[in-house]
Amino acid sequence: MHPARCLIAEDEALLADGLRADLAALWPALQVVASVGDGRRAAEQALALAPDVCFFDIRMPGASGLEAAQALAEDWPDGPGAAPFPLLVFVTAYDDHALQAFEAQAVDYLVKPVDRRRLAACVARLQARLADRQARATAPQAEKMDAQHEALQAAVAQLRGLLAGSAGGPGAAPAAVPRLEVIQAQIGNLVHLVPLVEVLYFEAADKYVRVVTAEREHLIRASLRELLPQLDPAVFWQVHRGTVVQARAIATARREESGQVTLSLRGRPEKLTASRLYASLFKGM
Repeated sequence: MHPARCLIAEDEALLADGLRADLAALWPALQVVASVGDGRRAAEQALALAPDVCFFDIRMPGASGLEAAQALAEDWPDGPGAAPFPLLVFVTAYDDHALQAFEAQAVDYLVKPVDRRRLAACVARLQARLADRQARATAPQAEKMDAQHEALQAAVAQLRGLLAGSAGGPGAAPAAVPRLEVIQAQIGNLVHLVPLVEVLYFEAADKYVRVVTAEREHLIRASLRELLPQLDPAVFWQVHRGTVVQARAIATARREESGQVTLSLRGRPEKLTASRLYASLFKGM
């Protein structure tokens, strides 16, 4: 059995060092392959290094721990030769009510400041799950691939459940935000007023969001995180961490072997991709 490898994502250096020291005492064989301080870097490094375990702080600059896990689940390869999806442990300062979201999805978590006994119990569970994975690794190739696919799908289902109730984090009550009726897109001194009903989809583009209608595109200086609470979720569906599409603009949805769904639009030639996390939106009636 190869030594387990982990990634720590925590923006507070003292807390990251403390977690690393406690893990070294409780799990000497564990190799920390990376320690990063922001969510985007956490997802990038996890995809590049394929660790066995990821410790994700919930609140980090750039992207939250949940957003990093979302990116990981959307982009993780699923096929021959793919590594198993990492076991995820979220580190959070949320209260007991919020922690119910983690418990409901059977996701392991640690509460700051991390208690050594709680961490020891977490380590024991992780070691047992990794030992089970290792045992399955000796199975025939087809059975091994089925087990890896099931592990990824289980992680996706857990994350889908967490994201469904995470306006400001697991268990957080969504704030009352007025619905948008018009998008105001400024170009120089000219402001274009785009009725929301004309928007086919929104797409994250660096520090901007592309607002796409049948006739043209606009850029607004905002984030999808800011826009989402102002959109009616029955009308505008998030289909990817970087894409929100008007449901009535979707003509067809084709499920791919990867678990993703390819969307064709009314009024636009391009295709959009719905990630594994949102593929469950598209079911026949």
